[in-house]
Amino acid sequence: MNITVLGSGGWGTALALLLAENGHQVTLWSHREETTALLRETGENPRLKGVPLSADLHLTSSMEPLRESDLVVFATPSFAIRETARRAAPLLREGAVLVSAAKGIEHHTGLRMTEIIAEETGNRCKVAALSGPSHAEEVGRRLPTGVVAACADLSTADLIQDVFMNAHFRVYTNADILGVELGGALKNVIALCCGVTDGMGLGDNVKALMMTRGMTEMARLGVALGGRSDTFAGLSGMGDLIVTCTSMHSRNRRAGILIGEGCAPTEAMERVGAVVEGYYAAQSACELAEKTGVEMPICRAAYQALYEGRPVHMVVDELMRRGKRREVDETWF
Repeated sequence: MNITVLGSGGWGTALALLLAENGHQVTLWSHREETTALLRETGENPRLKGVPLSADLHLTSSMEPLRESDLVVFATPSFAIRETARRAAPLLREGAVLVSAAKGIEHHTGLRMTEIIAEETGNRCKVAALSGPSHAEEVGRRLPTGVVAACADLSTADLIQDVFMNAHFRVYTNADILGVELGGALKNVIALCCGVTDGMGLGDNVKALMMTRGMTEMARLGVALGGRSDTFAGLSGMGDLIVTCTSMHSRNRRAGILIGEGCAPTEAMERVGAVVEGYYAAQSACELAEKTGVEMPICRAAYQALYEGRPVHMVVDELMRRGKRREVDETWF
C-alpha cells in the first residue's frame, strides 16, 4: 500500500518506520524543508535517538505524494491538524483512508481530530483514529505495544488493523471513535496533574487517586457526549492513562513535575521542549464540561493552575476538601 505520514516528530517517524517494516511504500512528510534535510543528513530523528531511519522511507516536505497515497496518517500536534488537513485536502485521491494519530480536542469548537480532518477534507474520505498507550520511543525500538483502530465503519478499522499490525505492534478495533478519541485527549490532562503531585512530592497514594477519579471524569464526559463507558476501560482510556501518568517518556507528566516543583506552566513547556498536549486539552475539557453540564473537578483544577495562575498547593488542597461523594454514580454508567 502507498502511505504518507504527515508529521515527522517522534510519533510520526515511529509509525512511518513501522509501516515500512510491514512492507508498505511510505513517505514521511515534514512541515519544514530543514527538518527533511536534517533527517536525510543524520539518518535518524533527534526525537528518536538511536533509531536509524529505514533506507526505504521517502523523506519530503512536499505534499505531492498524497496524490498517489491510499492511506494518509495525520501525526502532527493537535494544534496543527486543521491547517495540515486543509493543505492536504486538494491532493487526496478518491477513496483514500485518513487516519488521525493525534490526540486532542480543538479549542472553542470542541471538535475531535477526526472531525476536524473530515470537515477540512469535505467528508470525501473515510476517517479513523489510532490511539492507545504508545510512546514513540518504544514503538521506534520495536518494543511490544497495543493500540486501538477506531471508526464507526468497522471495515475501515479492520483495514487499519491489517495495515499496522505486526509481531510487536498489536492493533484492536473499536466502533466507538468518540470514546477512543476523548480518552486519548483527556488522559493528557490527568497525566499533567499526576506530574504536578509528583513534583510536589505528595507520594503514590494521591497519584492513584488522581488516575482513578480522573478516569471517572473522562468516562462521565464521554458517555454524556455519546460514547461507551467500556471504551474508557480499554487501551485508549485506562491503558493510555496508566502509561502517560507513570512514564518519564510522557511530556505531560514531565511538564507537570516541573510545575509541581515551582515552574510557571509556560516555562515548564519550554523546558520539556516539545508539545504538551495536556495544556491545551485542559482548556477544551473545561469548555466541553460546561457545555454538557458534566462535573470534572480535576480538569477544572488543572485549568485553574495552568491558565488562572492559582498555586498548585491551593488547587490540590481544594480538591481534597471537596464535599462528600458516592464513589459510583449509577446514573451515568
